[in-house]
Amino acid sequence: MPVSMPGSRAKTHKTHHQTQWRAIALMLGCGGLWATLQSLPTTAQTAETVAQIVPLPPPVAPSPSENPSSQEELLRTPPNPLEMTEPDPLLPSPVVDRPLSPLEIYFLRLGVEDLQRQAEARYALGQTNAAFEIWYRELRLRRVLGLSEEVSALGRVGEVAWRENRRTDTRIITARLEQIEQEQQAIAPPDYSLLLSIAQGYEKMRALPLAVTLYDQLLTQARAERNSAVEQLVLTSLGQLHLAWFDYEKAAIAYTDLLNLARSRSDGIRELEYLQQLAYIYQQGKMPDRAIPIQQELMQRYEALPLPLLIPPLKIALGDNYRAIGRAGLAATTYQEAFTQAQAQQQYGYSSEALVHLAVLYEGLNRPADALLVYQTLIQVEQQSYNTYGIMTAYEKIAQLHQAQGETAEAIAAYQSALSLAQQLDYASRVSAYTAQIQTLSGS
Repeated sequence: MPVSMPGSRAKTHKTHHQTQWRAIALMLGCGGLWATLQSLPTTAQTAETVAQIVPLPPPVAPSPSENPSSQEELLRTPPNPLEMTEPDPLLPSPVVDRPLSPLEIYFLRLGVEDLQRQAEARYALGQTNAAFEIWYRELRLRRVLGLSEEVSALGRVGEVAWRENRRTDTRIITARLEQIEQEQQAIAPPDYSLLLSIAQGYEKMRALPLAVTLYDQLLTQARAERNSAVEQLVLTSLGQLHLAWFDYEKAAIAYTDLLNLARSRSDGIRELEYLQQLAYIYQQGKMPDRAIPIQQELMQRYEALPLPLLIPPLKIALGDNYRAIGRAGLAATTYQEAFTQAQAQQQYGYSSEALVHLAVLYEGLNRPADALLVYQTLIQVEQQSYNTYGIMTAYEKIAQLHQAQGETAEAIAAYQSALSLAQQLDYASRVSAYTAQIQTLSGS
């Protein structure tokens, strides 16, 4: 077997590199480039010459003044996965420093999208750590493809990090979004569409202060430009953010602005949507005086459209608000209307709810006779829907009202009816409670 000598291998290596350079010169279309490249010394020749002229310095020993504990801390701190600089196989390696060509960007994007699919597949299998390793590689490559793609991907991956309670990942991704925002804010004027994407990324990771501050800036800009589409988008995001954090006052401001915007466009569908949101906000925020006019307007719209099935629950909520502001008569009338309409539409759940609210109202007004009549009607409604638990509870309420009035025989009879139903339901605690009440009232 022939043995290659070192000189022979060097010659072969040199010939191989000359062939490569010649091919590159031909690809670049530079006829004279090959002659220039031929005259350049080889890597081995250059290294040999430099070694002869400049001797290599000896290794530098660590300075005694260095703090070992700081070095240990540095070693313990994991690197930021978004700032890793190792070459990626998906990135082209051009001979000269130049922007990527459209074809290179196309193939890079294909590779990055494949990484996204790989990460999502790992995540679906429950391999969350492996998924994030791939996602971070995707995010590093997205940076090469431009800020728009990077910001969108940061928001997408950041939302998963928040959902999985991965605090370090959430912090790293949020910090990168903040860095991009600061760079954009330093430009006059900034890219507002990119800032909107950044705000949406903050929102996905529930970074409320960052998101709200940026949304407020974007809202001011959209109004200055009279861009109603962006204004609507930003107000919707602000409303949802404040609702998610149970800040009903600020949520109401956002949806009131949205309602006014829809009215200025005569957009009836959006008006209805925003009225429903405001009714919900005022109800949850316990603001009855502000909820009533919104609910009244909603009632008119439901009747006009018509949307009859939505009226009973709205009337019950309206009755609750009348009661909250001390308008007991209006509350009673509204509950009765809700019951009548729900019963006619066979919405027995709302029928029962309206009667319960009406009975509670009468009890609060110290009108036990009226409350008894309502509970007796409730039993009939619960029987229509075969709600044994509801019937049992109605008998319990009737027994308590009779007991409070000193009507012992009627109270015992009602408790016995409730006891029978509790036994059917195998409801041990209620069986014990009703048995004890019957024994007490019977004097045994």
